Amino acid sequence: MGSIVPFQDLNLMPSPSTAASTAAAATLPLLTPKIEPKTEPFDEPVPTHQLERGQNTPESLLSESAPGFFSNSENTPESQPPDRDNVYSEFYRISELFRTAFAKRLRKYGDVDVLDPDSRAIVTVTHQDAQLSNAVVPRTKPMKRSGELVRVTDLSAEDERYFRDVVRRTRMLYDSLRVFAVYEEEKRRGIGQGRRARGDLTASSVMKERQLWLNRDKRIVGSIPGVQIGDVFFFRMELLVVGLHGHSQAGIDYLPGSQSANGEPIATSIIVSGGYEDDEDAGDVLIYTGHGGQDKLSRQCEHQKLEGGNLAMERSMHYGIEVRVIRGFRYQGSVSSKVYVYDGLYKIHDCWFDVGKSGFGVYKYKLLRIEGQPEMGSAILRFADSLRTKPLSVRPKGYLSLDISGKKENVPVLLFNDIDGDYEPLYYEYLVRTVFPPFVFTQGSNGAGCDCVSGCTDRCFCAVKNGGEFAYDHNGYLLRGKPVIFECGAFCQCPPTCRNRVSQRGLRNRLEVFRSRETGWGVRSLDLIHAGAFICEYAGVVLTMEQAQIFSMNGDSLIYPNRFSARWGEWGDLSQMKIR
Repeated sequence: MGSIVPFQDLNLMPSPSTAASTAAAATLPLLTPKIEPKTEPFDEPVPTHQLERGQNTPESLLSESAPGFFSNSENTPESQPPDRDNVYSEFYRISELFRTAFAKRLRKYGDVDVLDPDSRAIVTVTHQDAQLSNAVVPRTKPMKRSGELVRVTDLSAEDERYFRDVVRRTRMLYDSLRVFAVYEEEKRRGIGQGRRARGDLTASSVMKERQLWLNRDKRIVGSIPGVQIGDVFFFRMELLVVGLHGHSQAGIDYLPGSQSANGEPIATSIIVSGGYEDDEDAGDVLIYTGHGGQDKLSRQCEHQKLEGGNLAMERSMHYGIEVRVIRGFRYQGSVSSKVYVYDGLYKIHDCWFDVGKSGFGVYKYKLLRIEGQPEMGSAILRFADSLRTKPLSVRPKGYLSLDISGKKENVPVLLFNDIDGDYEPLYYEYLVRTVFPPFVFTQGSNGAGCDCVSGCTDRCFCAVKNGGEFAYDHNGYLLRGKPVIFECGAFCQCPPTCRNRVSQRGLRNRLEVFRSRETGWGVRSLDLIHAGAFICEYAGVVLTMEQAQIFSMNGDSLIYPNRFSARWGEWGDLSQMKIR
């Protein structure tokens, strides 16, 4: 297993000349920060979100809090410590108080009869398993962020896989809640009515309330377990959920001096999003501007001071402590019009006070990327963006075809191989739709379908076939995983723009078939794909069992879709929301 190393006590650090040394030292925990934000431009003002009771929102799917037994002080007089000679009578007296309070709160549910006044037990449980399965766990007060500063080291391959899966499941839960919250809000207010629904805030709030945010028990310096360089996030709130950054608007996340053991603040991560006019970003070399002194239009209007996050950055430079760098920038096609990419660890090599472009004094920090890390995710993202528009100018060699679909798809499908001379995909016929045996379609012209001429409604025939509700929201995102989804078909009267014809609209993301030394042929996307969005149809020629046996004897490789793992069930699964 990996180890969590308490961060070294900065009081015990050597002189500044050797401050960057990484030698181990005896440690004392640093305490919880009171974050002072470096104000950054936010996509939209953060509204105060409260999920409405009675609505079918993600929060309404969760168990309501169990009533507290002794919330009313008038009904629960404070008991005095029993005397040694009267311990049994005191026990019975307290038991009677507990039973009375419990019965009073459950009387409205009709469960008071289960309380036997002659029983020594508080509650009689006949079937323990059933009792546990139906138990409602009350909401707990959200955990405050820890002030203990640690560094995670020596993770094994098994540890890496474990933490990666934890982050993957947490992000999937966040996106599931976000998509569902947006869907419920639009259904309540009407599509396009009012301000854009902020499902990102709702999802993060619900998860925080149920203590599903990661890395709250420790404040990590350096890499976050399970988060890899190049990971892309569509919302700043998602950075908080996984513990990569600690503030929704603050550009500098740090441990303030008022909470640290030696009284000095320490910076742990920064977001570079172009909010300061004096920032200079060259990738591996970054000139970062301190916080403060800006007006509401993000213009510098006064001198900055060496305090808060500015001082934390200077102290991190003094002690040679690395910081995580997340870059945020506008991206066409993003659900939030912006993306945030984790680009790895940087060290602060210089700090100075300078006159900015607006004529006011600002603090500047020169950060250099630590060597030996994977390529920056932001660089890969920009490279993919250039491939979408001018592939041959970016990669003049390696493309076997600029569209192996032969214009059968809405967007070109590239074929790339710069490894060997394998041209096999060019010899296949490209299928846009699955080919079924003729006898499968036996209903002929007597097929049934909905009669929603202007578009399907929630009560139409096709919604009933999907269990009473459509599988997609109004933006085409899957609400929750299902083994089978019934879309409107050829016998339905609804138009091609119907919300229940998502897969029939074809490919929308630009894909590239590529050759890999590790896995052979594979497919990758040049576009960012949102969670719950349709990607492509797994098309081919469907064979009968007899036909499959013949092809197998001929040495052909067959694919059996029924053997795919049922990971579709993870999307939209909110079961873990009820166990915290």
